[in-house]
Amino acid sequence: MTKVFIDGKEGTTGLQIYERLGARSDVCVVSLPEERRKDAQARKECINAADIVFLCLPDAAARESVSLCEDPKVRIIDASTAHRTALGWAYGFPELSKRHRRAIEQSSRVAVPGCHASGFVSLVYPLVAGGIAPADYPFVSYSVTGYSGGGKKMIAQYEAEERDAALSSPRQYALGQTHKHLPEMQAVCGLSAPPVFSPIVSDYYSGMCVTVPLFSRLLHKKYTVNYIKEYFAEYYAGQKLVQCDEEESGFLAANKLAGKDGMRIYVSGNDDRILLCSVFDNLGKGASGAAVQCMNLMLGLEECASLVL
Repeated sequence: MTKVFIDGKEGTTGLQIYERLGARSDVCVVSLPEERRKDAQARKECINAADIVFLCLPDAAARESVSLCEDPKVRIIDASTAHRTALGWAYGFPELSKRHRRAIEQSSRVAVPGCHASGFVSLVYPLVAGGIAPADYPFVSYSVTGYSGGGKKMIAQYEAEERDAALSSPRQYALGQTHKHLPEMQAVCGLSAPPVFSPIVSDYYSGMCVTVPLFSRLLHKKYTVNYIKEYFAEYYAGQKLVQCDEEESGFLAANKLAGKDGMRIYVSGNDDRILLCSVFDNLGKGASGAAVQCMNLMLGLEECASLVL
């Protein structure tokens, strides 16, 4: 049986991982009592006694936890921002390429992608890797997300009986173009510069839609929208958690996959202006679901075990 320790189990991501593993007979989740969860020595003991450690912590605390690990056999999955572009860490998005999948399977250190970044790289990495878009393409992206992505503090703000009227409206943030997911967006996709990125939090619990618009005239050649649609369908063919889809209603809801661990890619627009959209749950493929998927691959198990499709 695999012994798992979730460092930071009390946070939104940690609780979601715990829920996904709770019904499994092949996993034993080790927990610390409330009074010891911030005790470095107690955490160190649990980390070094585990087979798999999930880090669901702020960046500084995640780095500290890694430093506490002394047993080379312990495999760590970090859900924070701390190691997503760090040398020696596999990037936890196996659908991007066979190389990414193999790195996750073989690595003892895996960084789970950020939620916004997951949507962005699912759309942009294939374009650059396939030679459709140049590395210096002036990418722009906007992302609509539910408020659960802001953690316990933001959830409490949105669910309070008396709250600021501004919370009833979609709110754009990270206006200074310094969002913490930008470094991995650029590095993972191999871009020469970060994109212009506009995240938007809205008044619903979970689910997100990340959009990347394209001018076909700025690509390596003028591809048609149907070509791009077929390209993405082929790129993700056979993947269990990332699939291409069609939306016939004329509307694309950001909470379409709330409660699910998969992701759907949509290509629309016309031959001059193409619209790429990635829809998933920020708590699923954007966080906890992705973390459990990585664990399954690292252990050589069915990658969708205990995930909701």
